[in-house]
Amino acid sequence: MARKTRLSSQALEKFIQTQKNLSKPTPRLWPDSDPDDPQVRTLTLNHPILRTLESCNGTLTEFNQIHTQLIVSGIFQHSLVSSRVVKKLCSSSSSPSRVSHAISLFDRFEEPDAFLCNTIVRGLVGLNDPLGALNFYYDKMVGKFVLPNNYTFPLLAKACAEVGSVREGGKTHGRVVKFGFESDLFVRNALIHMYFVFGRIRDAREVFDQSPESDLVTWNSMVDGYVKNREVGVARGVFDVMPERDAFTWNSMIAGYVAIGDVEEAKKLFEEMPFRDIVSWNSLIDGYARIGDISCAREFFDRMPVRNVVSWNTMLSLYVRSKDYIECLNLFDRMMEGGDARPDEATLVSILTACAHLGRLDRGKWVHTYIINHRTIVPDVLLSTALLTMYAKCGVMDLAREVFDEMPKRSVVSWNSMIMGYGMHGYGEKALEVFLEMEERGVMPNDATFICILSGCAHAGLVLEGWWYFDLMRRVYMIEPKVGHYGCMVDLLGRAGLLKDSEKLIRNMPMDAGPVLWGALLSACRSHSNLELGEIVAKRLIELEPGDVGPYVLLSNIYAEEGRWADVENMRKMMTNKGFHKEAGSSLVESADFGTDFFQGRSSVHKRSMVYSMSSQMGAQIKLSGRDMMD
Repeated sequence: MARKTRLSSQALEKFIQTQKNLSKPTPRLWPDSDPDDPQVRTLTLNHPILRTLESCNGTLTEFNQIHTQLIVSGIFQHSLVSSRVVKKLCSSSSSPSRVSHAISLFDRFEEPDAFLCNTIVRGLVGLNDPLGALNFYYDKMVGKFVLPNNYTFPLLAKACAEVGSVREGGKTHGRVVKFGFESDLFVRNALIHMYFVFGRIRDAREVFDQSPESDLVTWNSMVDGYVKNREVGVARGVFDVMPERDAFTWNSMIAGYVAIGDVEEAKKLFEEMPFRDIVSWNSLIDGYARIGDISCAREFFDRMPVRNVVSWNTMLSLYVRSKDYIECLNLFDRMMEGGDARPDEATLVSILTACAHLGRLDRGKWVHTYIINHRTIVPDVLLSTALLTMYAKCGVMDLAREVFDEMPKRSVVSWNSMIMGYGMHGYGEKALEVFLEMEERGVMPNDATFICILSGCAHAGLVLEGWWYFDLMRRVYMIEPKVGHYGCMVDLLGRAGLLKDSEKLIRNMPMDAGPVLWGALLSACRSHSNLELGEIVAKRLIELEPGDVGPYVLLSNIYAEEGRWADVENMRKMMTNKGFHKEAGSSLVESADFGTDFFQGRSSVHKRSMVYSMSSQMGAQIKLSGRDMMD
């Protein structure tokens, strides 16, 4: 049974009060009333139903009930009232249904004015429907011969810029000249901005040069327009001759230098600024972040008097790109303790990425809980993909699949992450199942998709399947294999002991294999104790990178496993003569956000004794546990 829509209690109370007021001998507008009479205008604007309309923020149904009362009262046909109704429908908090209703009302007006038309055009532009705004202008406004004014053309110029239609922009400029608004400052500023959006720099400059007067908005439009078209030098020329500047002017120039990588010039301007806002600080930090200068970025970040979420996100993202994941998490803890900014989707993407690389499942689950408990966080495709990637890299594939299945929309990266997760943990067949599902859904795979598939086949030992998909990517999807794809196949064949096939694949590659692939083959030779091929591959590697100690070490290990100690000694002498030394092995152990490195042969006596003592204790506990289980 359909539920009846009712007025809210507040709106209902106002409606009842309106009915009481109507029962009183209130002066009414009659058809022969003069709408321009001051007394009539005052009575109209103070009408109780109109006041109820102004305070109404409810549903379209509530609005229609009030609108009906305006018609019954006899005042709706007054231009002041009808304009207020349309304006209310097209307010900044409006919806497509309300604007559509305003257009339907517009069709009932016999002689609409420019204010009425501009209101609807502004509503459509505000709803990100610039094409609808242009269509309304031509179909309704021009169709009903409504003369535009100086408020019409800036709206049309903005709509043309958002649509990206140079042709419509030129027509709008022509109408500006036709109706005599080419000297209007407001209109000229809108045209300058429109032409810069189109990339028509000369046209923008021509409008600027022909302007009889210019204000700060005009100059700012020129600086910002040149900057966004990467004409930073020209923008600086305009900047230097400006009669006055505001924060927007300075920030535009700083952003321009940051965009072209000239952070030092951006810093000079920043230091010269008579006033700095948070945008200024964020722009400079972003500049240092772009060139990877963590120390300078952090220095200015720490100097900031006030920070917002953009400030924190810039630093967190920089630490992730620099692979300093522990510092990323430490800074996030500081962000949460400070309370000056709340995390948003971009924040959590950085944190989940750090958790994925560190294997911090506990922190990743905390982020997941935070997303669920905070409705302001919208788990879009990027955030959901970061979440499932974290679970996949931490090996919790059931939760990764749960996140994946709950995603209303998925990108190819989402599918790749799911395939990668199954593949890297040895679930090769499940990885292939996800790929088949991906094909059924009509999602087009990319280079990375087949890297994930081939890597999964390698981990699961699926040799035939690997060859099949290696051929499929070329035959069906027209994706030419790159070095990464060949690397996966070399790994797949090497793990399976098919060393000759792996060597043949490397030698028949259409591009230079490079030391990475030869190194992978040499590692496979060691795993399968193939000394003959190992010597050939090691010599090839030494030719490619004579300064790399890796081939010597691997070949020495192969000799040792075969018991050829004389050859081992010869390899060590060669390494010594060339000045090579083997790097000490190390392990990183993390606990409570702190990491400790253990290096072979470098541990102090104190640390070594602690490790041995703990190892003995753990061994004793394991033995006791085993006895308890047997008992």
